[in-house]
Amino acid sequence: MSKNYVDGENYRGENFTGQEISAVEYEKCTFTNCIFARADLSETMFSECEFEDCDLSLAKLQGTSFKEVEFINCKLLGLHFDDCNSFLLAFNFKNCVLNFASFYKLRLKNIRFEDCKLVEAEFVETDLSKAVFKNCDLTGTVFENSILENADLRTALNFSIDPENNRINKAKFSAQNIAGLLDKYDITIE
Repeated sequence: MSKNYVDGENYRGENFTGQEISAVEYEKCTFTNCIFARADLSETMFSECEFEDCDLSLAKLQGTSFKEVEFINCKLLGLHFDDCNSFLLAFNFKNCVLNFASFYKLRLKNIRFEDCKLVEAEFVETDLSKAVFKNCDLTGTVFENSILENADLRTALNFSIDPENNRINKAKFSAQNIAGLLDKYDITIE
């Protein structure tokens, strides 16, 4: 991975654990069964790329760009997406583990989380307008001063969202998970 610009390459089973992979631009590349755990991806650009069955846990993302990137079946523990380059930032997650991930102050309109675990993740001052959390476990996840307008949380589980501390106009919830909006009142719902 020493080129500065890589287009349309397929990487399979590569192990980049702890390596520095910076200032490289990947366009329309696929990464399958690759390990980027603790790798330094600072200033790297991923445009229209797909990560499948990859481990990016604790990777450094200082100035990293993700533009139209798909993560499928990936392990993304403890990532600070808030360190990424926010210009044209766009990604989606399907069947991923994003425990302890931080999305502080990011603009993530229309983002999709599908069948993901977001245990103790952080959405503080995050714009999640029209976001979808389909079948996601949000145990211990923090939503604070975030915009969840028109977001879809109908099938989300174990969330706690304070409607007085987040903008939730026209957000969608189900009768089964509405208790997550009332947690701060310490009431019993039967």
